[in-house]
Amino acid sequence: MKQWIGTGGQQHFFSTTGVFKSAGLCLIMIGILIFGGGVVLNPAMAADTTIDCDAHKGICSQSSGDLTVSLEISPRPVKAMQDLVFKVSITGASPAKPPHIDLGMPAMKMGPNQVALKPTGPGTYEGTGVIVRCPSGKRTWFANVIVPEAGEVKFIFDVIY
Repeated sequence: MKQWIGTGGQQHFFSTTGVFKSAGLCLIMIGILIFGGGVVLNPAMAADTTIDCDAHKGICSQSSGDLTVSLEISPRPVKAMQDLVFKVSITGASPAKPPHIDLGMPAMKMGPNQVALKPTGPGTYEGTGVIVRCPSGKRTWFANVIVPEAGEVKFIFDVIY
């Protein structure tokens, strides 16, 4: 809604829509900060920040005990704030339930961001998710692949903003 506002003999064009959008954005940001949706530094997690997966180049694989997990994220290069496809292959274990992925940042406590995986074939799973842009500007993320009753494997990688 637009209206003319007169002050001191002069009239000014005023857009109430813009004011409402700005006020709404400010309220959302305040709510995030107040209710703990903001980013909190976690020094205990900061030590585990060595990049061990170049997700921009292709498939990454890691083993834990008898479990070997491969992770592929597409499209490449891996960018924040877009739909991403997470493909997981598992050897050495036949999970009772499909695995899932917890996404987060090694040096910061983020809100929950899980990718549900569905079977696409024997030992292969796929799901979609989004890596959000961190307000701090840090680009190092992890994908913790959790295989029910078998273990978990964490992949640490960089994303592009």
